[in-house]
Amino acid sequence: MIKLLRYLKPYRIAVTLVLLFVFLQSLSDLYLPTLMADIVDKGIVTGDTPYIWRIGGFMLLIALGGAICSVGASYLSAKSAGGFGRDLRSKLFAHVEKFSLNEFDKIGTASLITRTTNDITQVQQVLTMMMRVMVMAPLMCFGGIIMALSRDVKLSFVIIGLVPIIAVVILIVSMRTIPLFKLQQKRLDKLNLVLREHLTGIRVIRAFNRTRHEQSRFTDANTNLTDTAIRVNRMMAALMPVMMLVVNFASIAIIWYGGIRIDNGGMQVGDLMAFIQYAWQIMFALIFASMMFVMVPRASASAARIQEVLDMQPNIVDPAKRAAAAAGQGEAKGFIEFRNVSFRYPGAEMHALSDISFTAAPGEITAIIGGTGSGKSTMINLIPRFYDVSEGTVLIDGVDVREMTQHALRGAIGLVPQKASLFTGTIAENIRFGHEEATDEEVQHAATVAQAADFIGKMPDGYQSLITQGGTNVSGGQKQRLSIARALVRKPSIYLFDDSFSALDFKTDAKLRAALRPETTESTLLIVAQRVSTVMDADRIIVLDEGRIAGIGTHRELLANNEIYREIVTSQLSEEEIA
Repeated sequence: MIKLLRYLKPYRIAVTLVLLFVFLQSLSDLYLPTLMADIVDKGIVTGDTPYIWRIGGFMLLIALGGAICSVGASYLSAKSAGGFGRDLRSKLFAHVEKFSLNEFDKIGTASLITRTTNDITQVQQVLTMMMRVMVMAPLMCFGGIIMALSRDVKLSFVIIGLVPIIAVVILIVSMRTIPLFKLQQKRLDKLNLVLREHLTGIRVIRAFNRTRHEQSRFTDANTNLTDTAIRVNRMMAALMPVMMLVVNFASIAIIWYGGIRIDNGGMQVGDLMAFIQYAWQIMFALIFASMMFVMVPRASASAARIQEVLDMQPNIVDPAKRAAAAAGQGEAKGFIEFRNVSFRYPGAEMHALSDISFTAAPGEITAIIGGTGSGKSTMINLIPRFYDVSEGTVLIDGVDVREMTQHALRGAIGLVPQKASLFTGTIAENIRFGHEEATDEEVQHAATVAQAADFIGKMPDGYQSLITQGGTNVSGGQKQRLSIARALVRKPSIYLFDDSFSALDFKTDAKLRAALRPETTESTLLIVAQRVSTVMDADRIIVLDEGRIAGIGTHRELLANNEIYREIVTSQLSEEEIA
């Protein structure tokens, strides 16, 4: 948690003022019982009314000053802790944005959401309290003991003897709650994971009548979290009564022994009243300290989870120095070359791709086809460096993609992913996601080429029609066409279509491919497809089989010479269509 405190640096003035205000407030609280004792012993006992008014007025001024300091400390502590939480969330989000898919796979989306929200909130809440208690508790405790000793040394041993007892209670509770707080955060991650899977997969769950199964999963995760929370809160709930019991027994002991001291002439009534006040101040200081000892372990567990993300360095980073030859230079803009590329997913036993070599030139359509799990999407993901190759090299215009900045590399690519993803906003905003400064004419032209203009025109608000979260108010085919329009408006030198036509009917598929031809004459097109009809007209077809290239050529060449491609074709087309 100490490492995270460096994010308080911009608020060091506010934090300093908080500490100063709490210090002054504590001094005022410590001084008030002494003034009260003086009013009793020197004013009430002697009947000196002017003295009572004078000291009483002074007490009001001290109390007012303490109240002002308390309000100022509360305001500044909340403001600085809130700013700390905001800055830390921004830092964490910006850091996660740099992660490759490896890091996302390693931590998990649900856990990242929990760490960015719940964990930071835990640290922020403790920080708000800690800025006040870290000064107030020791000052009130030791200051109260000193002031109590100044009133009566013998009676002070009652309080001094109770402090170790309370310290042992706090230590026992802390030792038992720290591991439970860590477990509670992990179980919160699990609950978020189950909930996220349920909400995103609700259609599949209902289609297969698995609602009860999912309810059971959620109930298990929820029960585990609840049980852990109950165990933790039971300990926290037991702490306060125990502390209050000790305080009340201490008060009884002080009043009993103090009465004896007054009878013997060892102390005055005002001193006993002040002593009782100091005893309560010391006990409340210890209670606040115990609350911190309970809250800090949970915040420490959360801080460790946050720091784990901040310490995690992405394995895909920009080069220290930019390559001399940047993408886009030279005549062959967008020229792609795979040179003996092999790739293995982290933790996998086998390669997903093995010894892949091919080229794709501007103005050409290169199609990739193969069975499920043959590595088609994996190959596409290596070009924008979502993953780095295990062996070999991926080059664009003769430059290794690892020697290019990720911004420059991805700026040259228009990707249409296998799973079309849309964002909350209008249709126009979703298309402009590819090129923020695109004009209305460019947006409409991209939609026309992508065969999306017709259904957009039928919507009540046209291009200003709203897309709901995840694009649930449009069909799969409409989402794909909008994703294609988003890539087209970018006008990149490289287009990557990762099975982007699967949700389209054959007629729309044919019209879209025909419209793409004149729009991409100067760009390199890589198309991953399952349908033979989609790749038949490609300039080059790459046939993948179990992560290896089984053949490269045109449709006619592969049909004549490649057994795997012939099997794919005959499984989809009739003899008349093949002829």
